Order: sequence, then C-alpha cells, then structure tokens
Amino acid sequence: MRIACLGGGPAGLYFAISMKLRDPAHDITVFERNKAGDTFGWGVVFSDQTLGNLRANDPVSAATIADSFAHWDDVDVVVGDERIRSGGHGFIGIGRKRLLVILQERARELGVKLVFETEFSPEIEAWTDYDLVVAADGINSRVRELYAERFDVDIQVRANKFIWLGTTRLFEAFEFIFEKTEAGWVWAHAYRFDDTHSTFIVECSESTWAGLGFDTMEPDEARAACERLFARHLQGHPLISNATHLRGSAAWINFRRVLCHRWSFDNVVLLGDAAHTAHFSIGSGTKLALEDAIKLAAVLDRPGLDRREALAEALGEYEQERRVEVLKIQNAARNSTEWFETLDRYIDFPPIQFAYSLMTRSQRVSHANLALRDPQWLAEVESWFASHAQGDTQAPPMFTPFRLRGLTLANRVVVAPVLTYQADDQGRVGAFHLVHYGARALGGAGLVMTEMCAVAPEGRITPACPGLWTDEQADGWSSIVDFAHAAGSAIGVQIGHAGARGAVSVPSQGEKPLGDAGWPLVAASAQPWAEGYATPAALDAAGMEAIRAAFVDAALRADRAGFDLIEIQAGHGYLLSGFISPLTNHRDDALGGDLAARLVFPLSVVEAVRAAWPQDKPLSVRISAHDWVPGGITGADAVEIARAFMAAGADIIDVSSGETSPAARPVYGRMYQAPLSDQVRNEVGCPTIVAGNITDADQINSILVAGRADLVALGRPHLADPAWTLHAAAAAGFKGLRAHDAYRLGQEQLLRNSRTVTVQA
Repeated sequence: MRIACLGGGPAGLYFAISMKLRDPAHDITVFERNKAGDTFGWGVVFSDQTLGNLRANDPVSAATIADSFAHWDDVDVVVGDERIRSGGHGFIGIGRKRLLVILQERARELGVKLVFETEFSPEIEAWTDYDLVVAADGINSRVRELYAERFDVDIQVRANKFIWLGTTRLFEAFEFIFEKTEAGWVWAHAYRFDDTHSTFIVECSESTWAGLGFDTMEPDEARAACERLFARHLQGHPLISNATHLRGSAAWINFRRVLCHRWSFDNVVLLGDAAHTAHFSIGSGTKLALEDAIKLAAVLDRPGLDRREALAEALGEYEQERRVEVLKIQNAARNSTEWFETLDRYIDFPPIQFAYSLMTRSQRVSHANLALRDPQWLAEVESWFASHAQGDTQAPPMFTPFRLRGLTLANRVVVAPVLTYQADDQGRVGAFHLVHYGARALGGAGLVMTEMCAVAPEGRITPACPGLWTDEQADGWSSIVDFAHAAGSAIGVQIGHAGARGAVSVPSQGEKPLGDAGWPLVAASAQPWAEGYATPAALDAAGMEAIRAAFVDAALRADRAGFDLIEIQAGHGYLLSGFISPLTNHRDDALGGDLAARLVFPLSVVEAVRAAWPQDKPLSVRISAHDWVPGGITGADAVEIARAFMAAGADIIDVSSGETSPAARPVYGRMYQAPLSDQVRNEVGCPTIVAGNITDADQINSILVAGRADLVALGRPHLADPAWTLHAAAAAGFKGLRAHDAYRLGQEQLLRNSRTVTVQA
C-alpha cells in the first residue's frame, strides 16, 4: 500500500513503524508541519501494560524506549504544609522529545520517508495518489475539522485552565501540589521524566486564572508568576516553557475532549488525538495513540485491501475494537477532570481523605487497588475513617457505624427499596414479606428498606403494591419490624404516591395500564407518564391537602409499626417527583414554573411528615438527581432540591436518578449515580445514600472513604443473596459483624475459608 501519514507525532510515526514491520514493501511517508526537533510537550507517562504491548509489537524500539524511562513508585499529595505519600503506584515516564527521536530513528531504519516543515493539505483530493490517508495530526486535527460532519465530531471544552511547563527540579515522586491564593486554589501536576527535567503542569479554575491576572499576562510573565506561586516546591529551580511561539494568554489552554462517532470514511482514517482525547490528569493520551497504531496496522495486515469494501471492513474493525478501550479511558478521564473542576468540594476534607479522594477520582483505582499498592498507607486511611466514625479502628469502612438523630446503624450497607409486587389487593403484606424482609434483616446489612408503600389506595403503582393507609396494613408491617429488630437490624419504610405512574399491571404481566380495572390518577399536570398510560387529573388545592394528610397518616402508622426511619419517595416520576421535574410539571399557577415553585408542594409534604414523625427518628428523602433528558433536572438542580429538602427537615438525601420520563437515556456504568451523590453531599454539605450498579465491597469502601456518600444501598445483590453483607464481612476477614446465633456456624466457616480467622465470641 501507498500510505500518507499526516502528522509526525507518536501516533503517525508508530503506525508507520508498525506497518513496515508487517510488510516492508509498504510505501509510507510521514508528513509533519514542524521541524524534526520541535515538540510542545514535556514528559509523557506510560503503564507497564502499554510497554508490554510495545514489546510485543516492536521489541527493538520498545527496548530503546524502556532504556530511557524514568521510574517512580510514590505519589505525594501536598496541600499547603501537609504532605501525604502513598507508594506502589509504579509509574514510568519519558520525555516527549526523546520519544519522538526514538520513533523517528526507528522509522527511518525501516524505510519510512519522513518529510518535515511541510504544510500538508487536509483535503482528500490532495492525496488521490495514496491508497490510505492516516490523519494523525493531533488534537487540533485539520482533517477532522474539515470533515467534521463525516466523522460526526463531538468536542467538549473543559472548564479549567492549564499551562504545560517544565522544570529542572527532579521530583522523586509524582506530586500533586495545591497552593491557596487570594483568588482561589492553584495546583500543579509534577513528575520527573528523565535525568534532567520534570513536567510541571499548572492548573486552576478560569475564575482563579482571571483573578490572578493570567488573562492579561504574556507567557513569560505567566511562567514567572507560576514560579513565585510554587517557589518553595521548586527549591530554586526555574520553570521553563517550550511554547515561546505563543503570545498573550494563549499559553494557557482549556482542555478539549474530542470524541468522534465515526473514525473513517473512504480511504481516510483518524488516529490518536485526531480521533479522541483523554485528559492529561490520567496520562493516557500517548498510550491510546500507540495502541491505536498497533491495532490499525494489525487490521491492515491482510490481502485484498485494494478493494474499497475490504478496506472499509478493516477500518470498521479497527474502530469497533479501539472505541471500547477509548470510551473506558475517556469515562475515567471525565471523572478525573470533573474532580479537578470541582476541587472546592474536596479541598477542606481532612488531608488523608483528600489524598484518597484524589487517588480514586477516576474510579480506575479502587480501595482494593490501593490495598495492593500500599497496604500500610491504606490501613492508616481505614483507621482514620473508623476513628472518625467512632467505630472499631480495625473495621473496613463499610462496617463502621453511622448515626442519624437517635438511630445508630451498625454498618453502612443498606438493602435498597425494591418493589416486589407481592401484596394482596387490599395493600396488605403477608408471609412473603415476612420471609423476604426477615431474611435480609438476618443478612447483616445496617439498614433494611422496604419497597414503596402507598399512602392511599389510588397512590399504588399496581394492585399488588403494599400500603400504609389502614391500621390493618400497619399491623402487618409491625410483625416484620419486630422480626427485623430481633434479628439485630434497623428497618426503614419508604412511603409515596405513584401519581401518573399508577394503575398498571405488575411487570410479570407486562406493566400495562389497567384500563377499566384501574383507578383515577392524579398528578402535577394532566399528562400521562408514557404513551398509552391513563391521563391523570391535575391536582387541585383540596386534592393536595388530602394527599399531604395521607402522607402524615402513613408516617404515624409507620411509627406505630416501629419503623426506625422513614423515607419519602420524591423521585422516579411518582407524584412528588412529577411536581419537581419540568418534564412533568406544566402548571401555570404558583406551583409551576421555576424550580422554587415546583418544589412548594413536595416541601410541604416533607415539612408535614417531619412535624408528625418522632424527633429522635431520622427522615430520608429520595430524589431523582438527573432526569437524563434534555431540558430536565440536572445535577446542579439536584443540589438545590436537596438543599431545600434538608431545610424542610430531611436528615439524609437518597440520591437516585431517572425514571421521570420514558425518554430518559441514563449514562450507565459502574457506580454511575455516585457522582450525583458526590455533588449533592459535598455541595450541600448533607449526608447521602447512593445506589446504582454498585455490586461489591470494594466499590462501597471506595465510595465511603472518598466522601461520595455516607450509606450505600444495594438492590439486586441483596435479591440474589439475602446474606450479602455477612458474606462480604467474611470475605474481608472481618469478625466484628456477628451472625444470628442460628447461623453462626456457617459464618465461622466462611471466615475460616477466607482468612483463617474465627468470629468474635
């Protein structure tokens, strides 16, 4: 093949090398607009996995690269005068200029033609003599920009400002350095990459950047100002710029996250940063570029590519495989980027928790990862967390107590509210519920939550949903509560009104509107929840007063039944949620319009329930913190919603999301609602419960210690295993969670099998 590589960075060079290794007959030319020795970065970071991939692809260049690596194991987090160090992280770095020289020399050795100082055309008509055009022209790719529609480009400009500098100070660890200024916090990402230099990236919010006057400084002035800010960390060494061609504030950059929904068309294909970018705070841009190059060369190592359909198939395979890996990295990079963009949430954490939060920010490094990397440091973290919780200092975070008003939970695990659809047609619970909730109360969780109990007959979702609108229903719950208490578990009840989502069949029957077999529905507005659903009547003042009274009566019955905690369901598209979301509240009176107006009725319900509910018992409110629909509730709205509910008397916010509209398109993933809980908890300053694709103890511990939630609710894991929490304790070798006497022998065996320890007598 005759191939033109447009761009002489690591991606284009390594692709050319990889193709020549597979077939020396390929005619490959790399075109680069800059000089051979020009580079505008400093050091780049690799992982052991990436190095392994390079060795498998080209042992010769990999050996030369490895010989040039700087190695370090430690990460230092420096906040003011506090320094927190953890080890075992195993970073390797190399100067970008050195990497380019190695790849240029290897490419020439293999017969690749390198053409520098050439302004190449991005138009495909200029390259008709080539079988393949590889656009490896970086984050500012002219090829991608010219054909943005064909590549279906999505570019997101991030909020923070950063400047990429170097220094002759050789850092012995990867350092994150945070300095407080009169205009806000400024921080540096610093790491050594060879025997003479370190990378020193300075970052801050745009408001801090402007407040410090960086917006009016020339690059040399900005560099000198950064030197003064970080003088005690630089220890007399200068900061250096290799972007002297820039003028004014252009030396400062807002990171651009590039995502292309299509990576090729005809015989043109994107590679590396031209196709995608990952924020520098996780150091994966070069890794992705080199691994792109390997895969692209691999799919092109087949006969018949002179046929356009065969070439298209190969390029499609390249994109399909690489897209998965890129999206994983971009998701992690997004988490990392957002952490730095919302630094004010975390900067006042105790230093050890702040460092932990920073190191787990991307969700790629978890509690268990840190235990492998630096068990001594993590033991200090766990001891601090347990002491802060006034619990056993040997307890893993998930097994520390948590207090709300007069209720003390033995641990941080919650059995999430999950609808079971097993009540009779009078809303009464029976033997199933006693066994179901009883088993989970025996299973070790700190708190068992019931499914939503309707406050009125017309507030049910289905005819098989339980209620608390009669004393007889409360009596049925009372026996379950008594059993849970005897089993050593706290138990809470969720109360709610289905609103527009009511009068449907149970899911096993297809969750269809009941039609004539149903009941009249009410909601914030006369809008069906979904196509085919019954249209509810818009609530009037009398209807709202009746429903508010029904919530209060249900709360009083919950107290008589002995429940330890009550949760008001104000999410998931049910009645109260229907008032809150602009997707479902279209009222033109005082209860519609802006968020404050839409909250009036839900807040009145919470205030009324709080007044009736005993003062020593906690009140939770569940919210949908994101509608996942354009124009709907977002995380910023969730902060205001939570703040209002806390002021109305809530003690904790149960952060969920979605289900407010059939049009919702949630961004699913591991712990996908944890960022929403993080935002609510740390911007409002309130305790939170979080659920949402959380499946293991490692995730729970990570969420808790990083300050993203105070309690973690698991639904499906507890459906599969009622004793999930006891099993997690045994797997951790934790003997402080005592099983019921009837099951003690089984727990002892689990402990012996996992850590060869026995349960505490």
